[in-house]
Amino acid sequence: MNTRQALDSTAISLMVVLCATWGLQQVVLKATAADIAPVMQIGLRSGVAALLVGLVMWWRKEPMNLRDGTLRPGVVVGLLFGVEFLLVAEGLRHSSASHILVFLYTAPIFAALGLHWKLPSERLGPVQWLGIVLAFGGIAYAFLGRNTTANALPDNALWGDFLGLLAGVAWAATTVVVRCSTLSRAPATQTLLYQLIGAFVLLLAGAFMTGQARFNPTPHVWASLVFHSVVVSFASYLAWFWLLRHYLASPLGVFSFLTPLFGIVFGAWLLSEPIEPSFLLGAVPVLIGIVLVSGGDWVTQQWAGRFKTS
Repeated sequence: MNTRQALDSTAISLMVVLCATWGLQQVVLKATAADIAPVMQIGLRSGVAALLVGLVMWWRKEPMNLRDGTLRPGVVVGLLFGVEFLLVAEGLRHSSASHILVFLYTAPIFAALGLHWKLPSERLGPVQWLGIVLAFGGIAYAFLGRNTTANALPDNALWGDFLGLLAGVAWAATTVVVRCSTLSRAPATQTLLYQLIGAFVLLLAGAFMTGQARFNPTPHVWASLVFHSVVVSFASYLAWFWLLRHYLASPLGVFSFLTPLFGIVFGAWLLSEPIEPSFLLGAVPVLIGIVLVSGGDWVTQQWAGRFKTS
């Protein structure tokens, strides 16, 4: 029996706070990059968050059973999670935080395509296919319609944006593996712990191998590490999993489009990042596509309900 409920004021308020938090994280990484490389910071935050999740599991008496069939897919999602943030960290070296965030949040588009192929229960409907067409059209325009000489972005920003898009693909692959493996029945904390450990190992190794292990312990760096470790990688993820257990997933997915919007606003406000008209013209159909793909059934129901009452 499905006991999940429609969104109420508590869920809506919490989703707005979560989206603002997620939209801010790339901006904070970029702002502190001179004192700690993004790849190093993400690796450290993943290690701290993994420790906190482990403590929560110990407090709840949730054993980490490596013989329950989750070890192999757990290693896979850990590697994918690490690759995702390796791409994010490298992308931030070349492009703006707002660009990386928009392309990262194309993940639901690629996840929907993967689940459509893997699970009969996840077949895409007409509204979702429309969302995919809009999203890919927007991605193409954001890449091909750009005039890099007319804005303040570096010449290699296109490469950074491409890495952000690949990070979205890696995030989508993580979702597909979780949904199609024994992890779909595992506690959320166990799945999150696999991901955080994978990111901690992979990103710290990447930081040292690429000479990006610098750490200048300024107050801003410490504040950023606390924000990313405790607020983003620990509290916000657990809050998200709590929402998924208690509320309908489709409208929650629709709200996720606020994250890249917050990222664009925070990037322009806090980092003075340029907002190019060509990028915005590409980002709008991408965001609409994310809404249609993530909440296709919910959007259809809302539209049908309004049509009947009109």
